[in-house]
Order: sequence, then C-alpha cells, then structure tokens
Amino acid sequence: MGGALPKQWRMLKGRVVLAWSLEAFRSAPDIRRIVLVLHPDDMGLADGYAAHGDVTVVPGGETRAASVRAGLEVLAASPPDRVLIHDGARPLITPAQIASVIAALDNAPAAALALPVTDALWEGQNGRVTGPAEREGLYRAQTPQGFHFADILEIHRAARDATHDDVTLARASGIEVAIVPGDESNLKITTEGDFARAEALMEGTMDIRTGNGFDVHAFGPGDHVTLCGLDLPHERGLVGHSDADVALHTITDAIYGALAEGDIGTHFPPSDPQWKGTESRLFLEHASERAAARGFEITHIDCTIIAERPKIGPHAAAMRANVAAFTGLEEARVSVKATTSERLGFTGREEGIAAMATVTLVAR
Repeated sequence: MGGALPKQWRMLKGRVVLAWSLEAFRSAPDIRRIVLVLHPDDMGLADGYAAHGDVTVVPGGETRAASVRAGLEVLAASPPDRVLIHDGARPLITPAQIASVIAALDNAPAAALALPVTDALWEGQNGRVTGPAEREGLYRAQTPQGFHFADILEIHRAARDATHDDVTLARASGIEVAIVPGDESNLKITTEGDFARAEALMEGTMDIRTGNGFDVHAFGPGDHVTLCGLDLPHERGLVGHSDADVALHTITDAIYGALAEGDIGTHFPPSDPQWKGTESRLFLEHASERAAARGFEITHIDCTIIAERPKIGPHAAAMRANVAAFTGLEEARVSVKATTSERLGFTGREEGIAAMATVTLVAR
C-alpha cells in the first residue's frame, strides 16, 4: 500500500478503515465481545476503542497466526462457545454477512465466507500467458471465518506452521469448513485503488433514515419523576403503565419510526400486565437491538424535554450518559436538552411533561 500510515489507520469516508470494521461487529446482535489485535507499535492508537466495555485491545505477534492466537488466548480466560476471526482491512462487512457465518456454525464445526471464481484463469511466466487454468471448484476467501472456540484454540496452540490462515489450519486438523456465500462488497483494502472502490460501494449502498418521536405523560401521585433512566426528586410523579419515562419513550418511538416498525405499544402493549412498572430502558434497548438486527447503526439521538419543573439542566449530562449506555453510542452522538413552554399549555400549567426526539439510522 505504501504511505505514511498502515492501511487500517487511513481515512475512509470520514473514519479510519478499522473503525468501520469494528462498528459492523459492534452492531451485530449476536456479538458479545471483540478482541482487537494490533501491531505492538499501534497500541497507542486504540485508546478510543479500548474505552468500550465490549472491546479488548491486545498486541499481536510476528505472523498472522501468532496474532490470531493472541486474541484467542485473551478469550480463553472466559471462553465463548463460538468465535469469528476477521481481517480489520475489510471495512464493508455487514451485520447480515456476520449473521450468516454464525448461523452456519449451527450445522458445521467451521464456516467461512467465500465467492466462487467466475473469471477465466491463466497460468503465466515472464509476463506471458502459458496456458489456461481450471477454475471449477475454486473460491476467493473472505472473512469473517467462524469456528467453535475450543477447536480453533487447540489448533492454534498446536500449530507449527505460522504461515497458514485459520481455514487451512482447520482443514489440516481434519475439521470441515462450510462455505458461506460471500459478497463482492466485502473487499479487502490492499491497493490504493481499493479506497476508491470502497467509497463508491459505500455511496451506493448507504441507507439513511430519520425517525421522530413525541410522548406526553401527566403528573400524578409520587415523589419523583424518571427521565432518561434518572430518578429526579419531585413532589409528583408521572403516570404511566411502565415507569413513565417520557424521554426514553420518545427516543424509543423515534427508533421504531425510522425502522417503520410502529411504536412502543406495538411491541409492548399496555394491555399486557407483564410490562406494568417496567424500566423504560428495556424498551430502548429492544429498539436498539431491532435496528442492529436489520443492519442499521444509530448515529445520532437528539431529545428535547418540555417541562417547567423539575429543572433538567443540572441533570442533562447524566441523562446523556444513560442514553449513550442504553444504546451503545458515544456520548458525543447523544443530545439531551430541555425547554419550557413559557407557562403556556398543559406543560406550562405543570399538568405533565412532554418530550420529542429525532434519531438518525445509517445502514450500508
């Protein structure tokens, strides 16, 4: 590739290549932990990723196999049932492709994305064609490659040839590897021209959606109100079937709206007694999981709380932190602010609290 920076740290559509790869896995609903294996010289570049509770950053080894083993050994302390191994320089991997490899592991000890070779193949020497080559049965390997964890850890611990990739090592150990249909968009950044190809693919497949939410809850008996998962002392509470968190309700409805999947009542009917008194964070987490399952990333949340009292300003930072935690976003992508209605209307008469929210979803 050349250049001053390794390819995984170069910018692609406003983010480094590695950030796109990581975000795809963090958005996939079945992924619980991520180990980011970096060149030892690059460890200082990963502080932002290490800050996420689901990402562990470790230094790699002299070879690809040594680096993979370094990542597996971190997981071995609390081993998962299954593990995926992915090239960080494949930034256009999607949650749907990730899910397809995971699903294949239900019926196979290992699975990997691959594309059949469709172009004619030639053999050649010294810049001249020497004859045709058979293409039938040939596949172009992609990642992620998935394995049952105990198997691949044992294979890497016993491996003597560090030049082979994980599928080759698995096959050498007698493990069958299922081929999962790959996608042309899942390219590996290898040459300068791949940056232009990747950007063109991202332009052509990006799906941006905006959802709006609005909710109102009346005051009733109580000694506090719950807003963005935070209990604020007040002489009255908010009336609702759940915990009446009007702010989280409107953010949740905005996500469902962007997905065209109705509202909270569609997924959690108020007529169902099991949801009585439920913490509204569960509704928001469900909406966030639905977005991720459909391949969307929540990129921004903006919520406005409309109330005369209690005062929201002193608590806005804690509310932002809660919303970010519930949705998996960085706090820099969450806005929680407040306004009054200048003593006009039901909020002005302090009969209740209203909230409105706008949410942006992006899918590739």
